[in-house]
Amino acid sequence: MTLLARLDRLPLSRPHYKLLLIGGLGYTFDGMDSAVVAFLLPSAKAVWRLSNGELGLIGSATPFGFLFGAIAAGLLGDRIGRKKVMMFALAFYALFSVVAAMAPNYQIFLGARVLAGAGAGAESAIIAPFLSEFVPAKRRGWFVGALAGFFSFGFVAAALLGRFVVSAMPEGWRVAQVITAAPIVLLLWWRRSLPESPRFLLAQGRRAEAEEVVAKLERDVEKATGTQLPPVPSQAVASLTETPKVNLPTALKFLWSPAMARRTAVIWVVWFVITFSYYGFFSWIPTLLIERGITVTKSFEFSIIIYLAQVPGYFSAAWLSERLDRKHTIALYLAGSAVSAFWLSQMSLPWSITLAGAVLSFFLNGTYAGVYSYTPEVFPTWIRATGTGLSSAFGRVGSILAPTIIGVFAASLGFGGVFGLTTAVLAAGVVCVVVFGLSTAGRSLEELTERGAAATVTEKLAK
Repeated sequence: MTLLARLDRLPLSRPHYKLLLIGGLGYTFDGMDSAVVAFLLPSAKAVWRLSNGELGLIGSATPFGFLFGAIAAGLLGDRIGRKKVMMFALAFYALFSVVAAMAPNYQIFLGARVLAGAGAGAESAIIAPFLSEFVPAKRRGWFVGALAGFFSFGFVAAALLGRFVVSAMPEGWRVAQVITAAPIVLLLWWRRSLPESPRFLLAQGRRAEAEEVVAKLERDVEKATGTQLPPVPSQAVASLTETPKVNLPTALKFLWSPAMARRTAVIWVVWFVITFSYYGFFSWIPTLLIERGITVTKSFEFSIIIYLAQVPGYFSAAWLSERLDRKHTIALYLAGSAVSAFWLSQMSLPWSITLAGAVLSFFLNGTYAGVYSYTPEVFPTWIRATGTGLSSAFGRVGSILAPTIIGVFAASLGFGGVFGLTTAVLAAGVVCVVVFGLSTAGRSLEELTERGAAATVTEKLAK
């Protein structure tokens, strides 16, 4: 299709980087909302005299909301558009962050954290598939990996909030949550600046609108680069066919059809593995440090070091994903995570725990950069947001289970046992992606998903 060929031949330039910044800021605040919970736990425990089990429920509240938010965002994103879902999700998340900040008791706080998580989960699930549809194939891995890298800035910001806001004043844990709601002002910018995905518009039969978006992007790229655009390739890009309306039964039928089951299984397993390990580690690391005799202030300072390691983790993986392919990048960083988790399980001194934790943080977040790049590539346009949302949602099952499992069993398993368990989970993920994963680097989205068996299934479902 000429329109898609025109889109894919554009060099990466200022208009693409503007989209990267818009989506990246969304991920920054999603990451901050997820991470700040770990720094709220000690304060919530003291204010409401909570047990470890109740603390575990708070740790699971945000990912529990993420699960439902991701499912809803995927289904709505394929029906009403990526842009609308992204904006509504941000508003929903900000509203309930403020409710959580003002909560008079544990029950309201817990409920508000679930709903804020739903908004953050919806936004998180829609940004990567949305913006991946604007990017040329040869740079898509770097772009989406770098996009996911903005999560790391949110985690560092959360650690700074923990150190300089939460621990600095009695009501600091409430003030920190109000700060996480600040991105509501981004809506004014997003509403004017974000275009709808031309691939979504084409899948909906709205060709004139898609043409308008692509033409504007071409003009902006030409202006930004100051050079004539490259010619449209003569080789045709696979076209987007008429597609069925997306609902949950249709989506699951397609995703688990013989043509798609292997892709779906690999993606779901990888999402579960990385999210279980990630949230198990980051939800409890400040509390585990405190229990090993480190003061609250010091534990937050160590956490800042651990969170800073996320930044090179994300961006190194974004760089490698164009050179090693996404599946090999994911396998490499999962393997590094497994080794780091085992190393952490053997440490006992504060400095050694911090060092091993920083290395684990580097590899876990590098894995996420690969996963966020990889996931939208394996699903066709008509179900890309739903496929990504359901994959993310399945991963959130791991994030729901991890804080509670660690909260309940930390006493019996001990510090070493907790991260020994994490090592085993990560090793299983390495085997899965190496043996069964799909190579995607340098291939257009339509080449990966609109031809062959997957397209045949799409046509059958459309009848």
